[in-house]
Amino acid sequence: MLQATTASHYARTGLDNVAREYPNHPGQLLTGPDDLLEPHRRHPLFYGSYDWHSSVHQHWMLVRLLRRHPELPERHAIHAWFDERWTPGAVDTEVAFFEGSPHRTFERPYGWAWLLRLAAELTAWGRSTEKDAPAARRWGEVIEPLRRLLRDRAIEWLARTPYPHRAGAHANSAYAARLLAEAADVHADLRLRSAVEDAATRWYLDDRAAPTRYEPSAADFLSPSLVEVDLMAQVLAPDTYLTWLDGFLTDPEPLLTPAQVVDRTDPHTVHLDGLNLSRAWCWLRLAAALPPTDPRRASARTAAWAHADASLPHVLVDYAGSHWLPTFAVHLADVELATRDARGG
Repeated sequence: MLQATTASHYARTGLDNVAREYPNHPGQLLTGPDDLLEPHRRHPLFYGSYDWHSSVHQHWMLVRLLRRHPELPERHAIHAWFDERWTPGAVDTEVAFFEGSPHRTFERPYGWAWLLRLAAELTAWGRSTEKDAPAARRWGEVIEPLRRLLRDRAIEWLARTPYPHRAGAHANSAYAARLLAEAADVHADLRLRSAVEDAATRWYLDDRAAPTRYEPSAADFLSPSLVEVDLMAQVLAPDTYLTWLDGFLTDPEPLLTPAQVVDRTDPHTVHLDGLNLSRAWCWLRLAAALPPTDPRRASARTAAWAHADASLPHVLVDYAGSHWLPTFAVHLADVELATRDARGG
């Protein structure tokens, strides 16, 4: 469970990150000198935190932390950031960037999925009677044009992509689809949810004997096997899922031991801290999806806490990791809370 003091540390880090323009990894195709704009001019909403997608999910983290901890000491600073920076003009600039033909696939699918997840968090909060719900509604309305654009792009991507990307990093199809499914559920978006289910079935239903002994790769922050397991739990009926799982996760043993992180100042090596955190939430959700008498539940929970313990203490060690790892830590805390009953208290 995320303690208030830790939440405050993460919030301060997030506020620093979203305002930190450099170092910056723009990741865009340059078609001419006019494309050489300063990050804050090119992406007035999401220019900080090293790259666009990290800025997006650091904003999600700030929203999520404030929602879970309404008396957060950083509350006023978070409000000020969103109220001053999230303007219709800023969103129009972001939308115009994506509408340009050279940038149609920019940040697909990871950044798109996180943007929709951020918008979904604002929507869910704005519908509630919780503290600051009016502010959440206001911020959600501002981001809506970009959400609509990337939602439509995501549906197109899901429908027109015959094969999944199985890498353990940003291009991974299963992880993005899982985030898109969550966003679709919040918005009661049947078309997006159906697109996720159709793609997941097409991509993964016939998979057998996951090659777990080839994991991890050097810069993984996702387990290709476990994020697929996590997605299929969302799109298959329980009995169908268990049958599929028996045929797919035939050798879980290599995924039970946390990855070793040697240099947390290396931006690729530190991905492995993210891998440990994402494996942890996948193991927790897998345990929750298994029948109470299934012997795999205990080993899944044990693996989850081993992975969490291996990397949670190191989330803020260096900017190479701290510009994004706190998001994964907060997400893990959410999953822990959601699955607490399933793991026995």
